This record gives sequence, C-alpha cells and structure tokens, in this order.
Amino acid sequence: MDLKLEVVVLPVSDVDRAKAFYEKAGFRLDVDYVADDSYRVVHLTPPGSQCSILFGTGVT
Repeated sequence: MDLKLEVVVLPVSDVDRAKAFYEKAGFRLDVDYVADDSYRVVHLTPPGSQCSILFGTGVT
C-alpha cells in the first residue's frame, strides 16, 4: 500500500491574513469558497508539491 499525505488542515485565527501570507509565499490558490458567514474554506498548494493546505471558518 502506497500512502501519501495530500491535505493538511491548519487552524488559523484570520483567514484573509493567512491567505495573503501563503499567496505571497508562492502558494497557488485552488479554492476560496464562502457558503455563508459561518463557513469558508481556502485551499492552497505550494509550488511543485502534491500536498496542499486547507483552512477557513467552520472547518474542523
């Protein structure tokens, strides 16, 4: 069995600030989805990586 780490969920206190930080660091924005005030998910991938990060509001 070949196991791979594909997504890491990160806790953040400020979604917009975290998104700006990772974009400035060169991460590619894959998804920024807002359902309502209680749910938002941001998904970014670093250059050359098959593992991405996910954070947001209402994400556990």
